[in-house]
Amino acid sequence: MNTRQLRHFLAVMDLGTLSAAAEAVHLSQPALSRSLRALEDELRAPLFDRQDRRLRPTPYALAYADRARRIVFDEKEGARSLALMRAGELGPLSFGMGSSIAATLLGPMVLQLLAGAPGLRVSTLVQSSDVLVAALRAEQVDFFIGDVRVAAQDRDLAVEPVYDCTFGWFTRKEHPLAARQRVTSEDLAAYPLIFVGYADESIARRMAQLYGWTLPLEERFAINTNDVSTVHMLIGASDAITPSTDVSMVAALRAGTVTKLQVTPALDLELTLGIVERTGRTRVPAAERAFGIVRAHFAAVARELALQRRKAASVGRRAEKRRAAP
Repeated sequence: MNTRQLRHFLAVMDLGTLSAAAEAVHLSQPALSRSLRALEDELRAPLFDRQDRRLRPTPYALAYADRARRIVFDEKEGARSLALMRAGELGPLSFGMGSSIAATLLGPMVLQLLAGAPGLRVSTLVQSSDVLVAALRAEQVDFFIGDVRVAAQDRDLAVEPVYDCTFGWFTRKEHPLAARQRVTSEDLAAYPLIFVGYADESIARRMAQLYGWTLPLEERFAINTNDVSTVHMLIGASDAITPSTDVSMVAALRAGTVTKLQVTPALDLELTLGIVERTGRTRVPAAERAFGIVRAHFAAVARELALQRRKAASVGRRAEKRRAAP
């Protein structure tokens, strides 16, 4: 028995004649008659009495019709659910990202996903890249957005780079060092320093090299946290200073609540953010929609930061002209 036979059966039940039902299901009358006979044989019950060129439903047919309708309906709904999943409008989606990314991306991303797909079930994990890798391997997340170096030399992980980060030292706009044209590591040491996120060995070594610091690097910082919102609160309410990616500060820079210090030497760390997933694993259908949101977000961040850098350069040139004026 198959649902095609059930649809033939229901067409006869609804339309009453073999000819009308055959036209509705796009079969010849002999082919439809054979399909009904095959269904009767499989059910081992007569479904129609054939009288006066009409097919009259038997008590067996009347008892079975509702169940047949449910079976046909469930098949249609199953096919519809799969189609919605293929379109990314239904099903589960689990992903992660670091706190510096989540500060500006996570909320808007979830809103966009659910706005276009109310049937989607979303779960998120905000953690450092090393924790996210472990969650990905354990299949607790479908993908994450983070430092692509965690996937280097690992055949089990696939990466799509989406954003090359720039770094700087950030503090509140009214900070005593904000107006300085050249801030040194000695100047920084006079204030509480906050480290945010996960410092891998290469980042720690590079910062130590730039500023003549000794390892372990944590000894240079008054506060270590992976919560960007806490960092924003602390630098806004004190003279604390933090080294950070521009992308984690873009909203505060836009709002004018923080400023980027002119530290020499500049914090020239290398970090590429990307989408990391398991190699060879079938993607959850909604992941494609999520990837599009991630790409668009970082493209917008890149444009905004470029605009902010041009504005800062223009302000710097005007200040230089004023200082040079007699």
